[in-house]
Amino acid sequence: MNATINLEKHFPVLLNELVSIISPLYGGTFIDCTFGAGGYSKKILENNLNNVIAIDRDNSVNSIASKFQKIYEKRFKFYNKKFSDIDQIKKNDIKAIIFDLGYSLNQISDLNRGLSFKSKGKLDMRMGLNDFSCDKVISKMSQQSLFKIFKYFGDEKYAKPISKKIVQFRENKKIETENLVEIIESIKKKKTGKNKSTKVFQALRIFVNKEITELINGLINAYNILPIGGVIAVVTFHSIEDKIVKFFFKEHSELKNASRYLPKSISSKKYFNLTKKKPILPSSNEIKINPPSRSAKLRFAYKLENGCDFKKFVNYFSYLKEIENLNFDA
Repeated sequence: MNATINLEKHFPVLLNELVSIISPLYGGTFIDCTFGAGGYSKKILENNLNNVIAIDRDNSVNSIASKFQKIYEKRFKFYNKKFSDIDQIKKNDIKAIIFDLGYSLNQISDLNRGLSFKSKGKLDMRMGLNDFSCDKVISKMSQQSLFKIFKYFGDEKYAKPISKKIVQFRENKKIETENLVEIIESIKKKKTGKNKSTKVFQALRIFVNKEITELINGLINAYNILPIGGVIAVVTFHSIEDKIVKFFFKEHSELKNASRYLPKSISSKKYFNLTKKKPILPSSNEIKINPPSRSAKLRFAYKLENGCDFKKFVNYFSYLKEIENLNFDA
């Protein structure tokens, strides 16, 4: 049956490049960990030999998933879960696991969700299956905690004065989206290429949705359920995500020596085959058609061995996970 699903204005980023990596022409089961508007899933399902298991924590995509279910029937299965729970999905013939860590246009353009600095009213930013909203973060977090969130998750140069002014402002008035934008703009007076609120809103989205913990656990659990020979492909959109994915693949695709003065240990194992060390970037033509793709990076690796414990990987980014677990101590 031919698909008639309209993806509207959403463009799946680096679609052709990703498809060439996962090789869906030969059939198999593919896990789309960030279903969203269904762009990757739709392309994979064009081949009748393929099956897709789709995951998304955002229950607003349920209606899109239902359409896929009607069209593709037994070849498509959807789970409203966080992708860190991928290990709960038991499947033996998985060929590839895909992560697209960007927000879809449908999500960003829904101003009621407060994901964008263009939104109005109550700060939300929840993607689904959350413990708290952004409103609670801005209303309750201490100045020091807000500073850490903005500095480490947004690389915000003005993290200290912004966090200070938020605490001062909320003593007299509840902070809503437009108020937060005004606070940021009152401090960042120099004109820049990006919107002045970009970094702070990015940092808050990461914190509210625990995106660092999700990504770390999602990558580890994807490895654990992936058969040897399968591929993990990840599209990132900001430097923190890319740093995590780069370390995950690189650290576990190289043989390590106990000492540089000793011969290479024969017991060392490579758990991934990293055929391309540098990320794949969108073409100038794709950026022209879809400007948000300009910051995208695609990294991938093939699984070689079972049994990796990932202790160094987890410890290396523990400082970021600690920030995600800050208490509401204001």
